[in-house]
Amino acid sequence: MKNVAIILSGCGVFDGAEIFESVITLLALDARGAKYQCFAPDMQQHHVINHLTGEVMEGESRNVLVEAARIARGDIKELKELNVDDYDALILPGGFGAAKNLSDFAIKGADCTIHPDVEAICKAFAEKRKPAGYLCIAPAMLARIYGSKVKMTIGNDAETAEAVEAMGAIHIECAVTDVVEDRDCKLITTPAYMLAKNIGEAATGINKLVDKVLEMA
Repeated sequence: MKNVAIILSGCGVFDGAEIFESVITLLALDARGAKYQCFAPDMQQHHVINHLTGEVMEGESRNVLVEAARIARGDIKELKELNVDDYDALILPGGFGAAKNLSDFAIKGADCTIHPDVEAICKAFAEKRKPAGYLCIAPAMLARIYGSKVKMTIGNDAETAEAVEAMGAIHIECAVTDVVEDRDCKLITTPAYMLAKNIGEAATGINKLVDKVLEMA
């Protein structure tokens, strides 16, 4: 039975982890008989978005770990507790939290940095040659983790692709229902809601990603 670590970035597409992507990932792992444990950094979100209006909620702050616990039904651990040796693989769902909380890609683009704890964990999985899957906008961090020439996708958004290529990654256009595989890095990426028009489209690509990650593990 494979054991997979999941890193969440809050709760909600505009300021945290994309909820559909996260739940589909957890369901896919469970359906394939894999174990998983959710983690999130104990930190304040970049900002809080009203998901009804799309507006920033000025003066409000929320904690990434506390918000991510909503998705994990409370079964979640602080990221610093993640021991890479205990897990066979890593998966990061998308949502703007990956680009606002786990990194600052949404603000700084190609000049972005990754939260130190997130970077350390992701690099540890890479260095130990353990497979990883990154969904939606989360792959924007990959050049910082795997170095230049890493093969990945965010779908086909030209501006985002230009930014990740400026960081040294090799961007490959990909349909929402498919994945991009970098076998040298043991890495799988899929566009998910960078392209998905409905939950079924997102699920098709995410299920393929989970299959590939478990196969590599």
